[in-house]
Amino acid sequence: MSDALIRNRYFDSLTATPGLMWMGQNTNHIPAHPAVREAMHKAIEAGEFNAYAPPLGFEALRAGIVADLGVPGAEAMVTEGGVNALAMVCRSRCRPGTTFVTTDPTWKWPCLFARQAGAEVIEIPIYDAACGYRLTPEALARAVDERTTVIYIVDPNNPLGIRYTEAEITAFAEIARGCGALLVHDCTYRDFAEGHFPALRVAPEHAVVSVSFSKWLGLAGLRIGALVAPAALLEEFAGSSSSVLGASVVAQRAAMAGLAVKAEWMGEVRRVDNANKAMLRTAAEAQGFHLPVWPSHGNFLVIETGAVRPEAMVEAARRRGIMIRQGSYHTARFGDRFIKVSTSVPGAWAEALVALLPEITAEARTLNDLPPQF
Repeated sequence: MSDALIRNRYFDSLTATPGLMWMGQNTNHIPAHPAVREAMHKAIEAGEFNAYAPPLGFEALRAGIVADLGVPGAEAMVTEGGVNALAMVCRSRCRPGTTFVTTDPTWKWPCLFARQAGAEVIEIPIYDAACGYRLTPEALARAVDERTTVIYIVDPNNPLGIRYTEAEITAFAEIARGCGALLVHDCTYRDFAEGHFPALRVAPEHAVVSVSFSKWLGLAGLRIGALVAPAALLEEFAGSSSSVLGASVVAQRAAMAGLAVKAEWMGEVRRVDNANKAMLRTAAEAQGFHLPVWPSHGNFLVIETGAVRPEAMVEAARRRGIMIRQGSYHTARFGDRFIKVSTSVPGAWAEALVALLPEITAEARTLNDLPPQF
């Protein structure tokens, strides 16, 4: 059986598990805001899904995304999830003979898109207390040259949860300007962070920002995100878009409703998320595990499991109806050190994992032959 079929059947089995607690993909499972549900219901009842949306997205949503980021003058292109926004950038800027510079760990799929386009991917290791588990301007400057066309920064970092400061983002932007690269600022988790600073504010000509409604608003299954770019680059990236017939109308209506209630909604989401993090930290440390980054500015935690294999922890949790993720999903170099646990979930899910963690850990110590994990 091909790897693609094995992977698909793995996730199909997860989605077919009754009552599965999804705590490994950073998705948001806190019950949706009533206004968002109402917007989707109205769109369905009106049959809006029978027609295509505008290719760049509804104008009201595009304007709302730009305003939410606080980057007047930029343009938003609505995409089928944040991943499509990043694929669009890679198709536009990556080619043989160029380099795509990012961190290790990072989010894996843009690296794949860059390689598919023929670029060399350079991953700067940051899983190290000596650098604070973060990219430094000095390390970035050493990794770029005249071949570099894209510098890709995930901020907050997935999976580590560190958040870059305004000064760091400004330094990254200067390095990108100096080598003629595009600074791609993946801001998927910005709404869980304190003091997040979008790169477009200091690099309005050579930076783009990708955003997603999957995580903060809980719309992962609806596939809705955006690329926010300088107006002068709109045509370039629109020409590389695969969303030529527009993103889901129902998803866009939900996103617009979400932006309208964002302050109220995120206050409650972050309250639940922070409570879950604190609970899980205590439980993990009681097992002798270690959290290298605290606090996490994302809706997830990295938990180092010491002598216990991360893959065994994932399998033992799966047998109890809980999906968590092994570190090797994010990084081959450091993946044997940790599991990742998502925290934007109902408190009852976090409580269940806390209660079962001693049992999961004990069984994980005995597991050797494990099925494939993705």
